[in-house]
Amino acid sequence: MVDYHAANNQSSAGGVQTYMEQENDWDRDLLLDPAWEKQQRKTFTAWCNSHLRKAGTQIENIEEDFRDGLKLMLLLEVISGERLPKPERGKMRVHKINNVNKALDFIASKGVKLVSIGAEEIVDGNAKMTLGMIWTIILRFAIQDISVEETSAKEGLLLWCQRKTAPYKNVNVQNFHISWKDGLAFNALIHRHRPDLIDYDSLRKDDPVTNLNNAFEVAEKHLDIPKMLDAEDIVGTLRPDEKAIMTYVSCFYHAFSGAQKAETAANRICKVLAVNQENEQMMEDYEKLASELLEWIRRTIPWLENRTQEKTVQDMQAKQEDFRDYRCVHKPPKVQEKCQLEISFNTLQTKLRLSNRPAFMPSEGRMVSDINGAWHTLEGAEKGYEEWILSEIRRLERLEHLAEKFHQKAAIHESWTDGKEAMLTQKDYETSTLSEVKALLRKHEAFESDLAAHQDRVEQIAAIAQELNELDYYDSASVNARCQKICDQWDVLGALTQSRKESLERTEKQLESIDELYLEYAKRAAPFNNWMEGAMEDLQDMFIVHNIEEIQGLITAHEQFKSTLAEANKEREAIQAIQAEVQKIAQSNGIKLSGANPYTTITPESIDNKWEKAMDMVPLRDNALQDELNKQNSNDTLRAKFATQANTVGAYIQAKMEEIGRISIEMNGTLEDQLTNLREYQKTIMSYMPEINTLEGYHQLIQEALIFDNQYTSYTMEHLRVGWEQLLTTIARTINEVENQILTRDAKGISQEQLQEYRASFNHFDKKRSGQMVSDDFRALLISTGNSLGDSEFSRIMGIVDPNGSGAVTFQAFIDFMSRETTDTDTADQVIASFKILAADKNFITADELRRELPPDQAEYCIARMAPYTGPDAIPGALDYMSFSTALYGESDL
Repeated sequence: MVDYHAANNQSSAGGVQTYMEQENDWDRDLLLDPAWEKQQRKTFTAWCNSHLRKAGTQIENIEEDFRDGLKLMLLLEVISGERLPKPERGKMRVHKINNVNKALDFIASKGVKLVSIGAEEIVDGNAKMTLGMIWTIILRFAIQDISVEETSAKEGLLLWCQRKTAPYKNVNVQNFHISWKDGLAFNALIHRHRPDLIDYDSLRKDDPVTNLNNAFEVAEKHLDIPKMLDAEDIVGTLRPDEKAIMTYVSCFYHAFSGAQKAETAANRICKVLAVNQENEQMMEDYEKLASELLEWIRRTIPWLENRTQEKTVQDMQAKQEDFRDYRCVHKPPKVQEKCQLEISFNTLQTKLRLSNRPAFMPSEGRMVSDINGAWHTLEGAEKGYEEWILSEIRRLERLEHLAEKFHQKAAIHESWTDGKEAMLTQKDYETSTLSEVKALLRKHEAFESDLAAHQDRVEQIAAIAQELNELDYYDSASVNARCQKICDQWDVLGALTQSRKESLERTEKQLESIDELYLEYAKRAAPFNNWMEGAMEDLQDMFIVHNIEEIQGLITAHEQFKSTLAEANKEREAIQAIQAEVQKIAQSNGIKLSGANPYTTITPESIDNKWEKAMDMVPLRDNALQDELNKQNSNDTLRAKFATQANTVGAYIQAKMEEIGRISIEMNGTLEDQLTNLREYQKTIMSYMPEINTLEGYHQLIQEALIFDNQYTSYTMEHLRVGWEQLLTTIARTINEVENQILTRDAKGISQEQLQEYRASFNHFDKKRSGQMVSDDFRALLISTGNSLGDSEFSRIMGIVDPNGSGAVTFQAFIDFMSRETTDTDTADQVIASFKILAADKNFITADELRRELPPDQAEYCIARMAPYTGPDAIPGALDYMSFSTALYGESDL
């Protein structure tokens, strides 16, 4: 049996590609939709008859008329153009099977493998197998060889339909079923190839039956395509049969294949003509562009060869700007044109060669080589013109530079000489001091150096003027006049410079003798003036002393100062004598003194004034020192009074502190007796308060007198206050401890003997007798009471007795711990159990229940502090008494 379904994955012997893989499910679709089978019968029968009629026969019933194999073999011979083996003419079943097998073998020889289609089924009239065989024949001989733009078979046919119908409105061919249902695609195919047969614009998309019948009738009448389907069958089917539509459409393809060939031939001719036209246009463009470019070069070269000289740099720069404009504006487009001309020429030659046309030969004188030669000549002219412009600009710039240089140097020189004659003729040295005259002389020497340096500039100015004359500079007259003026002025400045130098040197000698006296005066006046200023500063200096020794030291220093005043007065008189000598010399030589001493600002008048002020300050200083001595004597008496009282109070506080320490450790008798004795002792201590108040009075007087030290005592008021407050605090703390012991005894039921035993044990291990003990001593104390301690247990106990982590344990904390360990106390669990009774055995309690069972203030206390209960059995308003009870006793009681 021949394998029909494998046909979709094989190729023909001639290398035919696999095609129509989706067609392998034709029989299943056929079974699902009887309307498709009806359409296939009509289409396939019409298709077979369109070929069989060429042999003078036809079929009526597709599954009956092919049973003997004769018409089947005849159909294959017609559509293939080949001869099949001679058929058997017998009427027996075996003859029919042999004929059908010959047909199937022929189909297989074309590269088609039939799956599940055997000769027996065809002979038996199996409609499904017969339709499948005919569809395979249609695919192989009518559709497979269709090729459009590298696509073939079904895809090629679909692409051909899409290309042909693309310009038509309301036509969108995407498949071979729904896209053809309204009939417009069939009409569009006919109109595209034979517009004379169809009035496409008169068709309406909402009238598919009319559209389909129109297309089928026109095709049958004018295109020799038999009517293969009824319009009603296509419209009445939700999805027309794809194989029937493909078969029908393939007939249109083959009918118009001749027209397609004519269209291809026309396209080839148009393409050849288009190439020719494009080449001719490029030739014309080349000739035109070449002519224009050569003409531009011909006009430009004479302009570049013009060498007419100009008179000024500006005129030559204008020519240079024109040349720059030519290079930047006018020439670049021509460079592009030349480049484009060469590109166009090369492109044209390439196109002509590729299209087997003869090479392009431009008209005479317009060859690329001609253009390159002309361009080379142009660039040579450019180079020569540019070099000439630059040389001319340099030549003219030289002349203008010399003139500019002359005027610039002349202006600088004239600016420098401005005011120099007035300076050299002034008599400023007549009223100047020696230092000023020396300064003027040095300034004059500097001017002489500057004058000598400017000699070179004057010579340069004259040289430049001479060169301009030799080069026949157009403005030589003004240059010569200016140069002559500069030279004349230079001679005048030289004479004035020599005259001023002589005057300055003469005045310098006259003032040197006076200057020596000024210098001596300054050397002696400065230290004397400093001494007086220091003395006045010391006499006015504010002093702060704290004891008698310090004020006595100041008095001694003051007496030593007074003993030096006579010698100082002699120095003052000697300094004044120097100034008198200066006045005498000036008057005798007729010298006009400028006024002040150049070496100092200290005048004789200022020395006398300061001396008088210093002498007035001496008795004032005597009185101030004596007053301070009296004050320090009074302060010393006050220090002694405070020291006497402070030493007494300090000793008292120290003694009582030691005494209360012993009392707190060695107390005997009942706790009530101890409490009575301590309170009496407290009253005795408080009776000493007047002595403290007396000491406070002395301390206030010392503060008011600003006394900050006291060599008679080591006590300060602050230390004594702290000691007194510590004494009172210790007594109060001791009393409070006894009171707490009484409370503990009464609350825990501890006997007096137990408390005394605890006290004795604590005192034994309190090695420092401070009423507190460190952790190691406390561990020893606990072990002595019979406790077996590990590190974790001891840490727990320390957390109870020393919750702040201070590292010290008091006797009261020890008693609280021992009473807690040895007596029955309330626990968190007991409180939780009590709340549970009030809550009627619930895990929570309500505010109403608390207010009902507890006093009002305690009920509100609990309500304010209890968190809402969030357990699974919670109700609105439920309160969590368990966490509240745990918080009352802390985490350690959990």
